[in-house]
Amino acid sequence: MINVGIVGLGFMAAAHIKAYRQLAGARIAALCNPSGRHLDGDFSGVSGNVGDNEAVKLDMGEVKAFRNYAELLADPAIQLIDICAPTLAHTELAIAALKAGKHVLCEKPLARTSAQARQIVQAASEAKSFFMPAMCMRFWPEWAWVKKAIDEQTFGKVLGARFRRVAQRPGWGHQHFLLGEKSGGALLDLHIHDVDFVQYCFGRPRAVYATGYSKFSGAIDHVVAQYQVASGAAVYAEGAWAMTEGFGFSMTYTVNFENATADFDAARGADALKLFEPGKEPRTIPGGGEDGYVGELKYLLESIRTGSPPTIVTAQDGQSAVEICEAEERSIKTGQVIQL
Repeated sequence: MINVGIVGLGFMAAAHIKAYRQLAGARIAALCNPSGRHLDGDFSGVSGNVGDNEAVKLDMGEVKAFRNYAELLADPAIQLIDICAPTLAHTELAIAALKAGKHVLCEKPLARTSAQARQIVQAASEAKSFFMPAMCMRFWPEWAWVKKAIDEQTFGKVLGARFRRVAQRPGWGHQHFLLGEKSGGALLDLHIHDVDFVQYCFGRPRAVYATGYSKFSGAIDHVVAQYQVASGAAVYAEGAWAMTEGFGFSMTYTVNFENATADFDAARGADALKLFEPGKEPRTIPGGGEDGYVGELKYLLESIRTGSPPTIVTAQDGQSAVEICEAEERSIKTGQVIQL
């Protein structure tokens, strides 16, 4: 049984708790939050943009509650630290956990800046324990399906790909998300999912050109980026939390192969992923029963059990995603194509 301590108790902590409940071999053994909020295990009223928003309530009878992070790290019973704290805290929390000999899962973005991300990568390279950034889209069933189709050229080469993740501004975490100097705005906190998936499927882009603007946070709240990738495919991604209240959240992709088009739209529910092939009726590709949160946690837990470092997503991948986002921001500000 792997004992988990979760630090930072907002929406992502609630999402991770739901995922751990679906997995054998892991136990939520501790919660940590300096403010004391939700240390009673009651996450009622915590909601986000993905999932069923069902209230989470933990039985704290066998779960330790900490306000002091150092005390959590000093507990020898805790093997895995799950960092769901605000972005600015990631560097300090991750490095301290690695130095304490804990395995670490760190929510995205890896850090507020690429310089801070490099500090985490260095600490992870020196640690005997494992570190993994929580880039959940690599594990989302319908996204894993298209990654496999791209790699295996199931439908021929990719001609073009579009990834879109747009929403109204967050209704939670205003002291963090809506202060761009802390969160990095939608560019770094939301769009980074698609930035990472682009590099996962097509390799690190050679260059990027982006346009965008700030609306709420003072950072980039809406970005449209076009990537130069090694295959020559036309690849771009759009990310925003600048939409008018009531818009909600939209997560889509379209990948156009030589011999098929795959189209994903989370709003279609069970029919989210549709495949269109010449001379055939459009068909739904089943997504499977586990979401990306469950997938990433299952993978990390198995890595810990087997002693095999995570390879599907690494600390270096997390750093690279932040670097690409920073290049997009430079492109927006200068109007230039930025080489990577």
